[in-house]
Amino acid sequence: MNSTVSGDDPQAEFKRPESVLVVIYTKAGDALLLQRVRPVWPEFWQSVTGSLHWSEQVPLDAARRELYEETGIQMETGWHNWQHTFHFPVLPQYRYRYPPGCTGNLEHVFSIEIPSRQTIRINPREHSDSRWVPLSVAVSSVWSWTNRAAFEALRDGRYPKG
Repeated sequence: MNSTVSGDDPQAEFKRPESVLVVIYTKAGDALLLQRVRPVWPEFWQSVTGSLHWSEQVPLDAARRELYEETGIQMETGWHNWQHTFHFPVLPQYRYRYPPGCTGNLEHVFSIEIPSRQTIRINPREHSDSRWVPLSVAVSSVWSWTNRAAFEALRDGRYPKG
């Protein structure tokens, strides 16, 4: 991915340091995990994530867009805005993607409950595999601490489940 965000002003050279985390889960308590293509770590599993476009004013719009881009799922119902954000540092090796001097990112947390497991259409530029696992397994399978915290909260009933 280059530093210009598709669909935005071509003058925007950098990624916006604001993103979404979307936890997808079923009524039965299964969670969707996606395996990242980059970085090339054999066990880099995560939920749906992505940066807001500079033109997006509402994080939920970015969450819906990312869900569709990364999984092929389009849902209007079942969404939960956790009204919670994580702040995390942008790793030094990725700072060139962000505006000069940017060292952190703000991540908005959402979840969506779907009736049952669905076949996923992964975006091969971003992910190499997908799998459905129980929430308890998702907690121990993800690389990112923000993903882990979200799965733990959902598993423990500390955020909206429906």
